[in-house]
Amino acid sequence: MNAYINWSGGKDASFALWQLQQQPDYRIRYLFTTLSETFQRVSMHGVREVLLDEQARQTGIPLKKAYLPENASMEDYNRIMSTQLAELQAEGISHAVFGDIFLEDLRTYRETQLAQIGMEGVFPLWKKDSTQLVKDFIAAGFKAIIVCVNAKYLPASFAGRIIDEAFLADLPAEVDPCGENGEFHSFVFDGPLFSTPVAFTVGETVERVYSPVRNGEGNCYKDDGENCFQQETTDWDTRFYFCDLLPV
Repeated sequence: MNAYINWSGGKDASFALWQLQQQPDYRIRYLFTTLSETFQRVSMHGVREVLLDEQARQTGIPLKKAYLPENASMEDYNRIMSTQLAELQAEGISHAVFGDIFLEDLRTYRETQLAQIGMEGVFPLWKKDSTQLVKDFIAAGFKAIIVCVNAKYLPASFAGRIIDEAFLADLPAEVDPCGENGEFHSFVFDGPLFSTPVAFTVGETVERVYSPVRNGEGNCYKDDGENCFQQETTDWDTRFYFCDLLPV
């Protein structure tokens, strides 16, 4: 069956792709990613577009991209995705692969959106133990670096660290080892998917503070640090540390 995989460049998507490549059931036609139109970086991961291009080159799988406008609302996102999915379906692609592990509401949302155009979701990592998953990821020879840390869960010192046994040992008990709750995001630069490692140098780590845009302007973050509501919202995860990776 022809499929595409939703690609962030991180460990879960990489491991899901690698597992599917061990099976004869699916032919992965594309890596598919969403990028900031303004900054040419992966949404919420902050990875530069050129590094995703190099990942795709090393896997030998074409990278298909969708660009999101600044302060994109859910309506914007759904509209752009509907257009992209229709184009993929027109090429004979019937399945979409995700690296989700246990977030039920996210899976329901994905399957609902896909069903509207007659496509199906594939979840190779679903309900697997996240501790064992990340250990299997390391044992398989994958190498990944932390590119984004949610300050609610982890200090800035975790940005730029390699995912290895020492990293896992240092994680607080309340943090999922795969970062499934959004605690951290990663960039995979080596492993069995790649013909050669993706070359980069580690740049600076920067702090970014986000706030929800005003009511009626969509469900997204506004990257200016200002509180857009009349009353301060206290339950948003708004502060992140990003480790910039520079292409070589």
